[in-house]
Amino acid sequence: LQYMSGFGNEHASEDPRCPGALPEGQNNPQVCPYGLYAEQLSGSAFTCPRATNRRSWLYRILPSVCHKPFKPLEEGHLTHDWDEIEPDPNQLRWKPFEIPKAPQNKMDFVSGLHTLCGAGEPRGRNGIAVHIFVCNTSMTDRCLYNSDGDFLIVPQQGKLLITTEFGKMLVEPNEICVIQQGMRFSVEVFGETRGYILEVYGAHFELPDLGPIGANGLANPRDFLVPVAWYEDRQVPGGYTVISKYQGKLFAAQQDYSPYNVVAWHGNYTPYKYHLEKFMVINAVAFDHADPSIFTVLTAKTTRAGVALADFVIFPPRWGVANNTFRPPYYHRNCMSEFMGLIKGHYEAKEEGFQPGGGSLHSMMTPHGPDADCFEKASKAKLEPERVADGTMAFMFESSLSLAVTKWGLQTSNRLDKNYYKCWEPLKSHFNPKCK
Repeated sequence: LQYMSGFGNEHASEDPRCPGALPEGQNNPQVCPYGLYAEQLSGSAFTCPRATNRRSWLYRILPSVCHKPFKPLEEGHLTHDWDEIEPDPNQLRWKPFEIPKAPQNKMDFVSGLHTLCGAGEPRGRNGIAVHIFVCNTSMTDRCLYNSDGDFLIVPQQGKLLITTEFGKMLVEPNEICVIQQGMRFSVEVFGETRGYILEVYGAHFELPDLGPIGANGLANPRDFLVPVAWYEDRQVPGGYTVISKYQGKLFAAQQDYSPYNVVAWHGNYTPYKYHLEKFMVINAVAFDHADPSIFTVLTAKTTRAGVALADFVIFPPRWGVANNTFRPPYYHRNCMSEFMGLIKGHYEAKEEGFQPGGGSLHSMMTPHGPDADCFEKASKAKLEPERVADGTMAFMFESSLSLAVTKWGLQTSNRLDKNYYKCWEPLKSHFNPKCK
């Protein structure tokens, strides 16, 4: 597999089997090279400022309009009904989500989508959802596109070979990928597979502003990879299924050809992937604990300056050197919602109950922080330079929205850890009014 690098760049790619497939000097000639059809995919309003205007031109064997009517598809556990169950302000933690066993229960990426929590709704173009995917079978002669928003996909177990209209990407645990609104894709897996998805409605992911950090640091633009053009001219007499996620529900349409018939493309609206090991960590080197915003990889902004619809934050391996400082994450009540997941290893603030493939949700103003064991160890630890989180990768989806948990998340999944609150019960008072 080959890739082009750069976040948000203007890229141009053509399958080497058809050199010169990209028209020269214009987007929509009267007759395209090789008898192709020109089709534009718009990721923003036509009149957006140039800095935020996103679109790509695709040159394909048949336009994507050639399909039968869409019909409702009852599959999976997707929802944006945030009122199906009463709100729960408690600290919530989930054990690793179970992956169905094949061949007794074959489940591909689409049928394995389960909505865990979210807020807002796609028709108003403002909101987010957190989904869990569990699957054991590849998508065969069917693809998905999301009319509602962007998918940020975080594989936790098993690698994903993702075919898109723009080309192919291999995404492994400790990598992420973003499939933006409207892009058709299929997922091939190689055994039992699990991961997390952050979906945003009404905004696209961007690199966070660096401010006083300067020109370099955090996730650098050149480390984001975009697939190169690849096409198949394949007829599917038995029917190829195109699945649309539209207004929170799934719909399916039939066509008799592969949608991956794009011979060439150019533009700045593409799928992309990123390896989390490339993240350039910024951290405290004198005293105190930096806010976790310093670990932001991607952000989806709101119209309010500095307030995110959603941030994707990671907690990668790094050095801890702060003097006279309680080094683990501090106790916290937040005006934002925090969903955390674990790709591998042991999270420093909760080494036992928080497991890879599970998750936690600390809702708005719900207190959280290190468990009792972590607090006692860190309070007595000798402060010398130490490696933090080696062999570990935890992440956080943080949002300015108040997230509601679905019935699947609280009940049907049967993975909610009802003893989570007990990790703080051993905390005891160390107060001594005679000892400053």
